[in-house]
Amino acid sequence: MALEITDANFDELVLKSEKPVLIDFWAEWCGPCRMVGPVVEELSKEYEGKAVVGKVNVDHNPEISMKFGIRNIPALLFFKGGEIVDKQIGAVPKSILAGKLEAQLA
Repeated sequence: MALEITDANFDELVLKSEKPVLIDFWAEWCGPCRMVGPVVEELSKEYEGKAVVGKVNVDHNPEISMKFGIRNIPALLFFKGGEIVDKQIGAVPKSILAGKLEAQLA
């Protein structure tokens, strides 16, 4: 299951992670977010042990959302070594997200 990333645990789970990280910035009221949510959950299972997959509820965690300039959701950010290395805005097929995550594992 995707980790719940919050303002409080962001540094520990994302910036200090030795594995690549995929974060889904979402909100309950966002239709496209509900389409991406199950895909993110599938990726969290498939990449367990290889990558960290988490979700940030933008309504509950405004600090992280502002820090990364999240204005449109769903916004999926890919981190490696504490830095943003790729991003995807909007709902896209699972294959695109998996491909971006695979690129970080290489």
